Amino acid sequence: MPTKHRKMLTDWQAPYILPILRLIETQSKTTIALWCINYAEARILPIYEAGYPDDARAKDAINAARKWLASEIKLPEAKKVILSCHAAAREAEENPAAQAAARAIGQCASSIHAATHCAALMFYGALAVAYDALGVNASWDKLLEVAAAECIQMHAALQNVAIENEPNPAKINWNC
Repeated sequence: MPTKHRKMLTDWQAPYILPILRLIETQSKTTIALWCINYAEARILPIYEAGYPDDARAKDAINAARKWLASEIKLPEAKKVILSCHAAAREAEENPAAQAAARAIGQCASSIHAATHCAALMFYGALAVAYDALGVNASWDKLLEVAAAECIQMHAALQNVAIENEPNPAKINWNC
């Protein structure tokens, strides 16, 4: 029987999560989407592609989100491509790092439709980085250390693109 691995981080109150959530709340939907799509492409996509080098669904989801943001495609077309990334995540059960990466990418791409999807970058993406760095059999405490450090990098990346006094912040309800 295969070993069960945690699929995501779960502590919304973690000191490495809260600052990101608070900064997200001050930004426009477009800034949020671009930040998480760009971060996912740079840091998370390589994890998925290492496990599934011939599967373009995660990269295609990122590209579809960008095309929608550029008004090159309609939302239904983008959603169809993004949903295929979610399918890739379901199919990657035997590779927890790649599965978490695909989940993060699919949700980041979904942030074009609902800004709250960007939280998956932290909850799935940081764990994908931790699994990739330490392996799935590392202790949870060690995995959390790596995930926390990645979340600090995510926060810095958002700070770099954040609009000070954003006049049109997204309306965020985290439901937690």
